[in-house]
Amino acid sequence: MKRKSVDTTLLVLVYCLVGFGFLIFSSASLGLLARGGASFSSVAANQFLFGIVGGSLALFLFSNIHYRNLRKYAFYIFLFTLILSLCVFVPGLGASYGGATRWLSIGGFSLQPAELLKIGFIIYVATWLSGRQPFINQFVRGVLPFVGLLMTIGVILLLQPDTDTFLLLVTASLAMFLTAGARWRDIALLCVTGIVALAIIALLRPYVMDRITTFLDPYADQTGSGYQIQQSLIAVGSGGFTGRGFGQSIQKFEYLPEPIGDSIFAVYAEEFGFLGGIILIALYILFTFRGFKIATGARDIFGTLLVVGFMTLIVTQAFLNIGSMLGVAPLSGLPLPFISHGGTALLATLIIIGIVLNVSRYQKSRPRP
Repeated sequence: MKRKSVDTTLLVLVYCLVGFGFLIFSSASLGLLARGGASFSSVAANQFLFGIVGGSLALFLFSNIHYRNLRKYAFYIFLFTLILSLCVFVPGLGASYGGATRWLSIGGFSLQPAELLKIGFIIYVATWLSGRQPFINQFVRGVLPFVGLLMTIGVILLLQPDTDTFLLLVTASLAMFLTAGARWRDIALLCVTGIVALAIIALLRPYVMDRITTFLDPYADQTGSGYQIQQSLIAVGSGGFTGRGFGQSIQKFEYLPEPIGDSIFAVYAEEFGFLGGIILIALYILFTFRGFKIATGARDIFGTLLVVGFMTLIVTQAFLNIGSMLGVAPLSGLPLPFISHGGTALLATLIIIGIVLNVSRYQKSRPRP
């Protein structure tokens, strides 16, 4: 099979988001000056060195590893990321923050294994589905094993708890299941089952119920569960059409929770306004279409499923984050891909892009810019 160059359009879009994102992140990080905890220099260095530099090296590496090699080692990759995720429960290794145990802390270095589990799980599901296409429409040999895979990661992620990551992986895997040829009837059944399961989780986990009730009535508890969305809407509204200007956000100082995390879009909207928000959303939309264009041109079903899973993962997370800051989706706690703080998250996202770019090297017919 002739190897071609990577899809330059997708690569350019990604680094527009990364570069633009680091500027936004740098501005939002100034809000740390008015707070305790990590310093501006430490979080900026982590984001740049581990996330951008390390992630770029990883992107280059994975864009040059034939994606079909991932299929050979899919089980071992998934098993490794699964074991790594279980290590957060080991005393002395696992680190807790805000009531969640999602991080590994080794020698002052912090890692969130769930970000790598996303990659391992998508690779394994793509491998499993591409090998079981004749049985996809069978309930016993197709649907039930698929549910079993979801339950495997569900147990680990919900114990941490990391409900948001679990829901993202469910969404991505359902998109892959449908792409592999699943019947709409089975997809509908799985969606209904998922809604019932989410209702049960909401009853068992008060913070999930708080997010749902806050979404339905954001003014019910303005100093409690509704505080973040209230401050976010103030920030977005304060930006007007063109924004206050780069670095001029007021809400990032003490008012807006997690200004470098899941609230970073609100900081951006305050500084760049409605116009800037439209530009950023347009970049994500172009990124989405380009990624799925690569999926349609993949030479085999495994390549198609890989790209569909990875693109669904990133795009769903991006628009849920933006939607939650605008009050049109429940608060999720999900970071904004390519932009929010999190060296591990950015590294993992650029690994994903490297794999997608490698699939683009072996297109049946190259997408035109």
